[in-house]
Amino acid sequence: MSNLLARYAEAVFWLARYVERAENLARLLDVQETFARDSQGAHDWASMVTLNGDLTRFRAGGREATAETVLQFYLLDRDNPTSIISDLRAARENARMLRSLISTEMWVQLNVFYNRVLALQPDDLAEERLARTCAMIKDGCEAHAGITAGTFYRDEAWNFYELGRAIECADQTTRLIDAKFVTLGGHGDTPEAVIDASQWVAVLRSAASFQAFRRHHPHGLRPAEIAAFLYSDWRLPRSVAHCLGVIEHNLTELRRQYHLKGTAAVLEHVDGLRDDLQADQVRALIRKGGLHDFNDWLQRGLIELANLIGRSFFGYVPAQGQAQ
Repeated sequence: MSNLLARYAEAVFWLARYVERAENLARLLDVQETFARDSQGAHDWASMVTLNGDLTRFRAGGREATAETVLQFYLLDRDNPTSIISDLRAARENARMLRSLISTEMWVQLNVFYNRVLALQPDDLAEERLARTCAMIKDGCEAHAGITAGTFYRDEAWNFYELGRAIECADQTTRLIDAKFVTLGGHGDTPEAVIDASQWVAVLRSAASFQAFRRHHPHGLRPAEIAAFLYSDWRLPRSVAHCLGVIEHNLTELRRQYHLKGTAAVLEHVDGLRDDLQADQVRALIRKGGLHDFNDWLQRGLIELANLIGRSFFGYVPAQGQAQ
């Protein structure tokens, strides 16, 4: 039987999500800088704001979407709840609640990392320094993941950490695919029209997946194969299929080892998402021009998955109309 308090389970779940979210946002900003330029060197950064669902909040300040304003919004704006600095502040506050559960190494690294990001200046967002700044953030998040993997006690708290990390990773992988295939390609749902190989390399590198893709596809950079790889290859740690497998494993552990109720409905939902992630289905969607709609469906499914976990384990109350 589990002895973990629901508020601690929720805190560790969101600790993992916030750190993963910060890393993936840094990856998105990095890939945006790589291929969101036209032939005159201008940037279209409005797509980045739309992609993250922040258009209303961003425009509320009367800002125009430029490289400077969008980078400021997502890297340095402490009042923006979706900025990297806000994500890391939220992760740190959850870690503070969990001081009795997490290792000293986890706490110290997260504090040092947060203060390093807090010290970033506008000069660090200049075009020639942005890649280095994003790399620093990615390295800090990956250091957190490594320290956590090496020091976190493997009880039910670890299962909730893994659930949060995997849900966020899956969601952010779909957003990275959107950034290239739909939003920035300039060709709607027909990504085959985009033939700039360097941009596809940037997408794969942003998902830390270029070498893995080359092992599986040693020749060529076909968009359909890249999408199928990022969605469907369970051997790739950042693929949606792999993340759903991690979620299924940890839910099963919570049921078998700690006899937690409520896992059946969540596992059923995971199975429904996995059923539509076959590589052949993804390729067919691209040919039919339905990738954007598929992404929307998948992102809504991941949101509902998080809500189901919240209702099953954290005491969330169903929204009106969901109780039935």
